[in-house]
Amino acid sequence: MSQSVRHILSLSGGKDSTALAIYMRDRLPEMEYVFCDTRMELRETYEYLSRVEAYLGKPIVKLHDERGFEHWLMVYGNYLPSTRMRWCTRQLKIRPFERYVRDDEVVNYIGIRADEQREGYISTKPNIKARYPFKEDGIVKADVVRILEESGLGVPPYYSWRTRSGCYFCFFQRKIEWVGLKEHHPDLFEEAKRFEKINAETGERYTWSQSESLEELERPERVAKIREEHLKSLVRPVVLPNRPLHEILAGADEDDDDDDEQPCLICHL
Repeated sequence: MSQSVRHILSLSGGKDSTALAIYMRDRLPEMEYVFCDTRMELRETYEYLSRVEAYLGKPIVKLHDERGFEHWLMVYGNYLPSTRMRWCTRQLKIRPFERYVRDDEVVNYIGIRADEQREGYISTKPNIKARYPFKEDGIVKADVVRILEESGLGVPPYYSWRTRSGCYFCFFQRKIEWVGLKEHHPDLFEEAKRFEKINAETGERYTWSQSESLEELERPERVAKIREEHLKSLVRPVVLPNRPLHEILAGADEDDDDDDEQPCLICHL
């Protein structure tokens, strides 16, 4: 094990990790910045990270698994990743990060805010210790937005139609976000459809959403229904008891029966 402690901040292309990088830039000049690249991210994410890199004045190390998503999809028998089986996070994010860290003693800086009722970690390796500067310093969502605006970077552009960073086919997307993907990146929507498999004989389904395939979701009448439910969600009370923050921000549809588990930290901060 090395004698000195390494300080590493994992960027996802999302607002919170980006704001944390800005926040820590002058406080800890020796910070290392990494991005675990699945090579399945939105084009806007890569463009935004290039701007962040210029602002930080030092490289963001790009980490990836050489074999890629489709290799692991085959290994897992075409079983698409889901809230119950998050193999994509393990194989394409966490393991490349752990290989980069090796057995060095590391402090890993995570952008969970003071107004979020959750804890979390990226790795369980004993040599990696998590630290939450925003929680320590009382930084909330409004502060994150201010930090981003004052830096000149602003929030990532995809926040106009999406509530989180991560792969374009992320299974944590709400229905309205799938509609947004079809509108903004029809080519990527078609790619996501390509990964889905439905066995007509057995009824076995491998789809990103538990309740319907993307082919079913993109039908005009279904899109209209999703839009209608999304608009209704926007006029509901903002604060509801026992409702996770990511669900409030996403504006969950009434008929959206996807699991409401917390998104993976390394992907979505």
